[in-house]
Amino acid sequence: MRSSPKQGSRALSAAVAALVVGAACAASAQAHPGHAKVTPVAWKTVASVDLAAFNKDLVAGKPTMDVAVYVPSNFDPAFKKISVEQMIDGIRAAKEIYAPTGVQIKLVSVKTGVIDPRFLSIQANEIPRVPDTEYLNSYEASKRHPTELTQMAREAFESVIEPDKDNTRTLYLIGLQDVIMPFLELAEGRNWTVKMVRTGGLSFPSYSYYNTIPEAYRGAITITNLSTPGRARRTIAHEIGHKVMNVSHEYKTTSPAHEVYADGGLMLYGTGVDVPAGEAGRWHLERLLASPYLYRLRSDGTKQWNPDYKEGGHYYDPLYGQKAVQFPGQSKMDPNW
Repeated sequence: MRSSPKQGSRALSAAVAALVVGAACAASAQAHPGHAKVTPVAWKTVASVDLAAFNKDLVAGKPTMDVAVYVPSNFDPAFKKISVEQMIDGIRAAKEIYAPTGVQIKLVSVKTGVIDPRFLSIQANEIPRVPDTEYLNSYEASKRHPTELTQMAREAFESVIEPDKDNTRTLYLIGLQDVIMPFLELAEGRNWTVKMVRTGGLSFPSYSYYNTIPEAYRGAITITNLSTPGRARRTIAHEIGHKVMNVSHEYKTTSPAHEVYADGGLMLYGTGVDVPAGEAGRWHLERLLASPYLYRLRSDGTKQWNPDYKEGGHYYDPLYGQKAVQFPGQSKMDPNW
């Protein structure tokens, strides 16, 4: 059927309008930082770091974790909290802390390069939508409502982490200036408020990011502050602990919480470095030894990796069998709300 002149005119107008809207949307997508094209960083090996010397004490057949380091060369001039030397010293301290567990750390690479300046400071995760209440413990709640990366964080990791056959098994320590983590905190009564914390280190652990973080980036750990003796000694070991033990801030009789300041365990905020074993120790040592990030070097030089997660790595993943603590949910909310 032939269109009338009037219909043809309307069709032409609609087509022109569609082209204009499409062009505007394309321009908006290019201008919006959330849709910008991600360019891989051109990393260069730091020649001053002797990997062979650092790894000379490694023993074949012992449980081992691989750690790679990325440190931007274009930090803002006022930023003095991270350097290549501080990162290496922190990993060396972590080697000492994990030595009693029988687990060793292999430093596989140390690289520096110019990253996109917008990735020097990132918001790590989307603002949570549902707060924890007394009906589920924090690990159960995280499985039901897992933390989600922001597009900004996803693009930062895509830019920084180089493709590799062992991406899903390697721990990546990424130096940045600011990594901001939003969370929900009870204000009063039945009211919750959004808070944002400036992290010194953030591990993006599987118990929290259950099935929401791309596998190629699941080993990412951001480090933003090693400027004090306490941070220099424990931060890297502590953040690695979140990843390889797959537990939050907890220790023996202390159940997980957003922040727990006490001495004793490596997974608390304090000076302790203990990685306890057995049910009384909340199975920290056993969970560490079962970690998918660990392998043993065979006699032919190939790696025998531990089994991977069976259900994406939530705290109660069947990988751990009975090595998980069943504990009730708790809330500071007024029960008579």
